[in-house]
Amino acid sequence: MLLGCKSKTDKTEETRLPRIAIAGIGIESSTFSPAQTHEEAFHARIGDSIFSRYPFFNAGTAIRKRAEWVPTLLGKSLPGGIVTREAYESMVKKTLKMLKENGPYDGLFFDLHGAMSVVGLQDAEGNLIKRVREVIGTDVLISTSMDLHGNVTKTLAEHSDLITCYRMAPHEDALESKARAITNMLDRLESGKGKPKFKAWVPVPILLPGEKTSTRIEPGKSLYAKIPAIEQLEGVIDAAIWMGYPWADEARNHGVVVVTGDDKEQVTKAAENLAKAYWDVRKEFEFVAPVATLDESLQLALASEATPYIISDMGDNPTAGGAGDVTWTLRELLNRPEFKSETGPSLIYASIPGPELIAAALKVGLGGKVSAMAGAQVDDRFAPPLKLEGTVTAIREGDRDAKVEVVVKIGSISVIVTDKRKPYHQEADFTDLDLNPRESDIVVVKIGYLVPELYEMRGDWIMALTPGGVDQDLERLGYENIKRPMFPLDKDMKDPDLSARLIKSSNQLN
Repeated sequence: MLLGCKSKTDKTEETRLPRIAIAGIGIESSTFSPAQTHEEAFHARIGDSIFSRYPFFNAGTAIRKRAEWVPTLLGKSLPGGIVTREAYESMVKKTLKMLKENGPYDGLFFDLHGAMSVVGLQDAEGNLIKRVREVIGTDVLISTSMDLHGNVTKTLAEHSDLITCYRMAPHEDALESKARAITNMLDRLESGKGKPKFKAWVPVPILLPGEKTSTRIEPGKSLYAKIPAIEQLEGVIDAAIWMGYPWADEARNHGVVVVTGDDKEQVTKAAENLAKAYWDVRKEFEFVAPVATLDESLQLALASEATPYIISDMGDNPTAGGAGDVTWTLRELLNRPEFKSETGPSLIYASIPGPELIAAALKVGLGGKVSAMAGAQVDDRFAPPLKLEGTVTAIREGDRDAKVEVVVKIGSISVIVTDKRKPYHQEADFTDLDLNPRESDIVVVKIGYLVPELYEMRGDWIMALTPGGVDQDLERLGYENIKRPMFPLDKDMKDPDLSARLIKSSNQLN
């Protein structure tokens, strides 16, 4: 029965609501990290538990009332290493089973990241959406929501009828973007317009780290500011720019522009103009904050009166795909004479996984002395595991990601040690451990650009060029599979072909 038609058996002759499934598997995974990601890292939600991830799906909200929703499986992991094939296949098979059992559908809200790497696959999201199509059919309208650091292959574009991504980095508009993907789908279904007539896809051979493409500064700020005006054009539904993900070595990793709509000329022109605008400013992208070596960063921090002075330990950033357990930076800090005494400059280090130390700390308790190894269980390429010897000042159990957190005071450094890796982005992450980052002289965090809470907290800030699986020096990574030439690896490359490729919808293929 088509949406908008009245059921022959419905005596009240009420127009039925569209029936829309919800599904998605998302992670940002580095192929340059030795880590692997297993199924438990995705904390998969099944059925109605999915709704709690989205405030706009709360009971009684406008979006909730506009459709009959069929949530299946939604798995979202912290960024990390490549996903094992076993984990991927397990989640995919569960998703397909639920989609098959609960169909048919008018639409599917497909919540992805776009940078999931899986052992043995070169286009994980493309593989996933093709298999979903085989179950739900080609007539169902799929609206895909993504991170702007994801990758959009021709396959993903073909099988996504509507596709959009975040427009801010840091991603303060993540929920807004997901709501837009859903609203665009509902509008098309309710109006009876269905699938858009045209999708213009333009690959852009640029591959830059997120720390150089933040929308807080130019040229990213102005580039993304072009999108709302395009979106308002008659015959255009959505316009999106993907920066791509630089820490995976796959042919799909590069920038992409996609514009969808019903006016062929407007869609094509808008996509080409956006792609050209992106290419034209490629040499203007710079780091969102000052960068320096770790030694230079520490010298600046120690000389500064601004507190807290935040240093980003960028190379092992777990929210970009780093293993999170590289000990190189912590080793350098512990060797510095300035921090040997308890009266030295106060420094918080967040964080390092160390199950052995966690076990020892739980045994001695608060105030006890501990001596145990931590770090480099996954990524030991840059430094070996470290023996940490100090006083246990905090113990916290039950964290969703870390499981157990311990603070060990070594000289004037408070080291946060975790059972499992965890990013430290909110002030409460520190205060829950009886740490006060605002009153600390220096805070060193495994992160790239600062998320909003840390950004607002900073007295000053610098990003340290440290080693790890998400090294900011892309030339050190050793790509073998990305398409070349690629800017900035090939700085003097010729201008590419930025003409729009009009992509057929899944129900038009063959």
